[in-house]
Amino acid sequence: MTEIKLYNTMAREKQVFSPIDPKNVRMYVCGPTVYDRAHLGNARPVVVFDVLYRLLRHVYGPDHVTYVRNFTDVDDKINATALARKEAGAEGTLEELVHERSNETIDWYLNDMRALGAMDPNEMPRATEFIQPMIDMIEDLIAKGHAYPDGAGHVLFSVKSYDDYGRLSGRSVDDMIAGARVEVADNKRDPMDFVLWKPSTDDLPGWDSPWGRGRPGWHIECSAMSHDLLGASFDIHGGGNDLQFPHHENEIAQSCCAHPEGQFARYWLHNEMLQVEGKKMSKSLGNFFTVHDLLEQGVPGEVIRFVFLGTHYRKPMDWTEKKRAEAEATLRKWRVLTDGVEPASSPSPAVVAAVADDLNTAGALAELHKLAKQNEGSLLLASAKLLGIMSDELGGWDWRTQVIYGTTHSSESKFGSGSFHQFSLSELADKLHSTRMTAMETKDFSAVDALKAALTEAGVQIRMSKEGVELEPGAGFDASKLEGL
Repeated sequence: MTEIKLYNTMAREKQVFSPIDPKNVRMYVCGPTVYDRAHLGNARPVVVFDVLYRLLRHVYGPDHVTYVRNFTDVDDKINATALARKEAGAEGTLEELVHERSNETIDWYLNDMRALGAMDPNEMPRATEFIQPMIDMIEDLIAKGHAYPDGAGHVLFSVKSYDDYGRLSGRSVDDMIAGARVEVADNKRDPMDFVLWKPSTDDLPGWDSPWGRGRPGWHIECSAMSHDLLGASFDIHGGGNDLQFPHHENEIAQSCCAHPEGQFARYWLHNEMLQVEGKKMSKSLGNFFTVHDLLEQGVPGEVIRFVFLGTHYRKPMDWTEKKRAEAEATLRKWRVLTDGVEPASSPSPAVVAAVADDLNTAGALAELHKLAKQNEGSLLLASAKLLGIMSDELGGWDWRTQVIYGTTHSSESKFGSGSFHQFSLSELADKLHSTRMTAMETKDFSAVDALKAALTEAGVQIRMSKEGVELEPGAGFDASKLEGL
């Protein structure tokens, strides 16, 4: 069996992965708060842990891996959007509008992530579906002396009641107080104590509890859901490194105190953040965009995924236009090479070894480049699928066509043999120009209009002037519609 090594944040070293039960490998990853479209940075952990999911399925078998990724659908921003819709005259109660907004953003999220080739996890629980388990866990923590109600509808976790608090982040409680923005409140026994339950007003979503009508704090959600779906001990817990503190630190404290018989998660994996052209993505810098934005601009989801795979998950990833263009060019070549080819029965051992070495996807891509250079189309295809690329589901983005802006080159000399069509937009521009010149003499522009309509339907942008005609691919360009022109 393939040996998998993963960098365990808790141990601060790369360790050989040994599941609790090889017939039931369990992984939990913190999912999104569903108040809006997922930005590009939100997609990175999805792709990272999708690769790990694929690797685990390859090594242990698809039926022996359980992957859970949650949706946080209890949030002030969701409430604010629902309230704004209600004030604008939308029908339904505020609670119904909150549910409607959550459904809407969850659908957006899943569609966008599927466009990147991410498989759906086995379980995708919503926080609102696990309110009672959260209440039960909070009651248990109070009974064991790890949490306390403040008498005003809040319940707080007592950080000092858990001796190992800070082990994941490697910082003492005093260091955390000094280095973090800690909310100091009169109802806290200690500045680091955090909310498990808080009151909710009558007009906002809330649930009845022993401490009054309210809603859960963010951290307790994942503890309750992971326990219900994976048990007191499971194998892997993942997420972005921005969640390491306080979210994951608090999850550990709650879960280990509520279920001391278990280990909670044995391996902790955290991916680094994403940048855009060397800068942190932010709305103020004008470099903030969503996955949907890129897809709408005509960037194939497979290309986005390929760019992600080019950087190791524990290193900051820089999204650049150059990387996007290089990824698209590479995938076009590989799509041509594997057109009509049946995938090998198993991926290249070198590719599997790279992915099994702490998800070294950059190393795996290097191995794919070698296979392409050796014209090993069958093995290339099977190996690429392990990384979630080159699948039929992600195809259909004009990979059979190489659009050329100048002289038409031989597909044989440029890419090797392959059953595909190659178009030169410059030739079609010449055809439209000559058709137009003829029409100006005959006064019959029907052929010009028909050609322009066909080009527009294919997503080609047309610029016509006295000097001539310019054509270039636009958003939604579909070269297959150029056949016959």
